[in-house]
Amino acid sequence: MTMKETHTLIAPGADLVYDVRGPLPPADGRPALLMTGQPMTAEGFDALAANFTDRTVVTYDPRGLGRSTRRDGRSDHTPQQQAADLHLLIEALDAGPVDVFASSGGAVTALELVATHPGDVVTLVAHEPPINAVLPDAAGAERARAGFHEAYQANGFGAGMAAFIAMTSWQGEFTDEYFAQPTPDPAAFGMPTGDDGTRDDPLLSKNSWAITDYRPDPDRLTAAPTRIVVAVGEESAGTYTARTALGTAALLGQEATVFPSHHGGFLGGEFGYAGKPEEFAAKLREVLSAG
Repeated sequence: MTMKETHTLIAPGADLVYDVRGPLPPADGRPALLMTGQPMTAEGFDALAANFTDRTVVTYDPRGLGRSTRRDGRSDHTPQQQAADLHLLIEALDAGPVDVFASSGGAVTALELVATHPGDVVTLVAHEPPINAVLPDAAGAERARAGFHEAYQANGFGAGMAAFIAMTSWQGEFTDEYFAQPTPDPAAFGMPTGDDGTRDDPLLSKNSWAITDYRPDPDRLTAAPTRIVVAVGEESAGTYTARTALGTAALLGQEATVFPSHHGGFLGGEFGYAGKPEEFAAKLREVLSAG
């Protein structure tokens, strides 16, 4: 495993903590490979980064998450603010444009980064970006999102997370059949049934609604010099984030590229939602090399 060096970037309103594996600028002339998620922080990419010891890999914690503290008095997470942070981070690396692998909400941020700072990214692999606007049943997706938020507000983390899992594992559009389902039992998903009283979870509160409310600008994205590859997990077929990936790809005039495993296909087993990180890394390497 390549040694990891941790740094802090003092940004407007936040201290951004990031990790660098390998030399800067990269010794082989290839771009640094930036991996980003939302609300997942840097440690979620450990298993994937372990398969790229021949590349300089950069991971970071978005503002207000993990080790990155914020001083801006806000609690919301927006693609615009996070893209501005990534732009500052890429500038701080001082190694030129980067390749980006971005997952989930991080993929939404990365699309905004390409739209606003197109010279920052050589290749973007946007893995299952959760964007409601690209769905034919966008209103249903928003209603389903409101449902898990209401469960969280009423009964806490376990109830909210159970409702979130029910939403993200549902096959197909959010029809009346979906909304007629009984309230999911947190214990059935291995979630706590108690309520600790907190209501600031970045996934279950409204703090990250700007992510799923994001509307990509296809003209700016297709005009950028960045090669954009929208990725979807082979095991995700029919689920919410698979459908948003396909919709995003169609918006950009392309077909989604199929990757191994599921929405967290790059994760190791330490998170209880293990993917296939070695197979996932091989596919990512193939896609990045194709550019």
